[in-house]
Amino acid sequence: MKRNLSLWLGLLAFALLPVFAQTPAPKGPTGKIHGNIIGPEGSIRAAGTVSLSTDGGRTSKFTFPVSSTGKYAGEAAPGTYSVIFRAPDTPLDKVVDEIDGVKIAAGDDLVQDVDMTRKAFMDKLTPEDRQKAEQFRKQNAEVRSLSSDLSACTQDFKDADTARQKAKELLGATATKEELEAKEVEIKTAKYSEIEVTMLKDTKVRPDVSSLWDQLGLAQLGLARIKNDSEKYADAEAAYKKALAVEATSKKPSTMNQGAAYSGLGEVYARTGKSPEAIEAYDMAAKFNPQGAGIYLTNEATLFINAGNGEATVAAADKAIAVAPNQPLAYYLKGQGLIQKATIDPKTGKMILPEGCAEAYQKYIELAPNGQFVADVKGILSEASQVHSSAFGNETPTKKKKGR
Repeated sequence: MKRNLSLWLGLLAFALLPVFAQTPAPKGPTGKIHGNIIGPEGSIRAAGTVSLSTDGGRTSKFTFPVSSTGKYAGEAAPGTYSVIFRAPDTPLDKVVDEIDGVKIAAGDDLVQDVDMTRKAFMDKLTPEDRQKAEQFRKQNAEVRSLSSDLSACTQDFKDADTARQKAKELLGATATKEELEAKEVEIKTAKYSEIEVTMLKDTKVRPDVSSLWDQLGLAQLGLARIKNDSEKYADAEAAYKKALAVEATSKKPSTMNQGAAYSGLGEVYARTGKSPEAIEAYDMAAKFNPQGAGIYLTNEATLFINAGNGEATVAAADKAIAVAPNQPLAYYLKGQGLIQKATIDPKTGKMILPEGCAEAYQKYIELAPNGQFVADVKGILSEASQVHSSAFGNETPTKKKKGR
């Protein structure tokens, strides 16, 4: 029986599907039958009917609907049947698939899949339809594999982020700081390496998927940070640039993927001393993905303060504040960048903060009264003879009067 590819590739919208009523259970002894409907390309068939026939499908003894998950189930009188699958648009005098010689005995619960990837079905297709089906099946297998790999990588990234906590659990309370740090590095290296190997494989299979290149770059950047490895920084840079190249040719570019790639490049450049390139990359990240701009620019400020570049820190923090004015960390980072230009009053020995520094610290306290750096900020303001509101309100910092 010649098969038409359109019969099994076409799926109508649920709103257009006819409603199939399940055949009432027969009187007397019965057996059950159930299974999955799988198309020749390996995907489930989420609609249609399965019938049990004794005359090659011309008439049906029992008919069961196919669920949205590609399953069917029902009861039938004992006997030998042909299992017939029809899609919603299959004419009554046609069938999509037929499996003969299926025996149902009383009390049975028979599993009978309608699997159109089997050789008997594929051999009945035209060479052209068979080639299309095999191509679809290969693509579906790739998609399932990539999805599984991305899920595993997501978990690996989470494990790397919590590596210090895991190190404490593994080594116990008696572990030294050095032992904890070594174990943390060991865990992170293993996780990032695992992701890198997986993504190197997947980018070869699907070099046209930008998110795979983003994940590869992120893993290589993680490895580069651990040992300050210049080669890994170069690898990460190449991966992020590849992600952007893929997006540039995409019919529907992803602003999120582009933002992630530019942000990754920004970190690569910031950590390798290329400040102008880092600033440009972070600005591009904010441009392509405005929703993530506050995070990108705050990360930029964090990297620059760690590199000791106060001016670049302040510039990045100001940009972050402009797009996310309620982000406490940006104000703290701005203060940290400005304080590098603090001087000492030769008469009092007190620190003189540059313009805007005390205000940035005060705003940090206001937005995060229980923040991680509040104690440090209060100490700086106290050392510099700057005051802050006990209620952490909007009081403007002032100099203490002499003699008090």
